[in-house]
Amino acid sequence: MMARPPKPKSSAGSAEGDAEDTLVRIANALERLAPRREDRLDLAAADAFIWQPQGSRLVPVPRVNRVEMALLRGIDRVRDTLVENTERFAKGLPANNALLWGARGMGKSSLVKAAHAAINSAVGQGNLKLVEIHREDIESLPDLMTLLRPTTYRFIVFCDDLSFDTEDTSYKSLKAVLEGGIEGRPENVILYATSNRRHLMSRDMIENERSTAINPGETVEEKVSLSDRFGLWLGFHRCSQDEYLAMVDGYVSHFKVPIASDDLRREALEWATTRGSRSGRVAWQYVQDLAGRLGVRLSG
Repeated sequence: MMARPPKPKSSAGSAEGDAEDTLVRIANALERLAPRREDRLDLAAADAFIWQPQGSRLVPVPRVNRVEMALLRGIDRVRDTLVENTERFAKGLPANNALLWGARGMGKSSLVKAAHAAINSAVGQGNLKLVEIHREDIESLPDLMTLLRPTTYRFIVFCDDLSFDTEDTSYKSLKAVLEGGIEGRPENVILYATSNRRHLMSRDMIENERSTAINPGETVEEKVSLSDRFGLWLGFHRCSQDEYLAMVDGYVSHFKVPIASDDLRREALEWATTRGSRSGRVAWQYVQDLAGRLGVRLSG
């Protein structure tokens, strides 16, 4: 007896099947494109993260580029102040937002990263996280605060080289997060920023605002008051010759670079003269050059 051929599907059934397959493919594609929320909030993955506003993601940093606290010379007063403030915050005590301002290359950002590492290992026990937000992403600060507020961790939100241009209005987002707004700054978040400007605005920008505003005093006061909302102002000034040489000596001793003290002093001063400045950055650049010439690897 011959087998009957399979009954062909109706056109309606075939259309329903095709539509269902299409919906499944779309759902799978969307799932791949949109990471799960719990993946973005895997805060145990690292001690430091970089904020990416596209997708509201915290990207873990496996190894932070930092300098040991003991190698930061010539900034003893501001170092102690920032470390004490960070320690209080890690313990859940009241602490201030901090603005580290002043000369280039004097260790502002290095101090923030070193303070985080030191306090996190001593007091935070891994619960103190460092989150870097780029200058161009300041407007997304409220979104970042919303993401961090409900977690059990404590966060230092760090913005390096913060300043604002004439037509830039993103400072209003920072101003609101620092102290304004209905919710205010989350209890588990503190903001540290570095800048070459004490008031975050250039003098000609402030003068331009004063000359074009209907009420110049109020407009300028609004912009200048942004810096006032940082409870700590920590100034970094150009170092003396002795402080510069102490920085060089610290690096050379730490990395065990073999060179006579007289030669080291002469070369280090000559290096600073050719660069036209003395700073921690210049000292480190000289030590890198010296180590390279002597075949010494700088690690640790």
